[in-house]
Formats: sequence, structure tokens, C-alpha cells
Amino acid sequence: MIRTSDVPSCLRSVPHNFGSLGAGSLKADEWRTMITVYLPLALVSLWGDGTVHKSSVIAVQLREALDHTMALVSAVHIACARSMTRERAFAYRSYIAAWLSTLKSIHPSATYRTNGHMATHIHQFLLSFGPVRSWWCFPFERLIGQLQRLPTNNKFGMWQLAWE
Repeated sequence: MIRTSDVPSCLRSVPHNFGSLGAGSLKADEWRTMITVYLPLALVSLWGDGTVHKSSVIAVQLREALDHTMALVSAVHIACARSMTRERAFAYRSYIAAWLSTLKSIHPSATYRTNGHMATHIHQFLLSFGPVRSWWCFPFERLIGQLQRLPTNNKFGMWQLAWE
């Protein structure tokens, strides 16, 4: 689906072979793209209205899983918007609350984690500091990734003599 999807050129893409061993690991910005663009496209085409399943029980379960996932996708989309309003911040909180409240019914073996609780407080940061874009660290993560890929032998060069 990633390879055949038409997306705006300004959207940072993810590896077309995502999920295979050669794809590597995604950076946080690529996860955001995966969750807000490609995952909804895939799940709606598999589980949305008009899809056919072996039984009506399975269809209902998959639709509930789709709605549950889309609550999280909607929260991420709002948090990553370019501008923030009070209404959007409270909509974010509503989507996160809906996602958390149905987590155990959709995934019975799931356990609540501190991250879920912390996610409910992000709306306070959205109100105080604006959209996440104004305080996220994706550019620094990308820079660190580039620095980590630089070839090095872990030895100081000639510049060390200047400090002695």
C-alpha cells in the first residue's frame, strides 16, 4: 500500500518495504506519517464499510477495532496540526479518553501503562504551548541519526593537540 499511495511531496515518506527486515527502524516523524496516513488507508480498506468478512460477528469486532484505532489516529492528527485552539485541545483529550476507555474491551490482554495516563495530560501542553510542532524534537532526532552514521574510528584527530 505504501508504494502505490499517492501522497503530497511535502509529506515525509516511510520505507516502501516497511515491515521487512531490510526496511530498518522508523524514526518518530516516520511513525507519525505511518499512523496518520498509511494505517488509516489500510485499515479502512480492510475493515471499513463495504468490506466482506466471514461472519457478522467478525465484521462487528473489526469495525470496533477500526473505530478504536481511529480515535488514536484522530488524537495524533489534532496534536500534530499546525495550529491549536481550545476546541482542538479538548477534542484531543476526548479522543484519547475514548481510546483508553475502550482499550480493554478491544484488546483484553492489554494493560494500562503510565504513557496512556500521560497522554491525557498532553491537552494541557497544547493549551499552554500550542501545537506539538512548536515543541517536538524530530529535527534533532534526524540530526542525531545523521551524526551516528558518520564514519569514525573513535579516536581523536590532530585537533586534540591544540587543546594540550
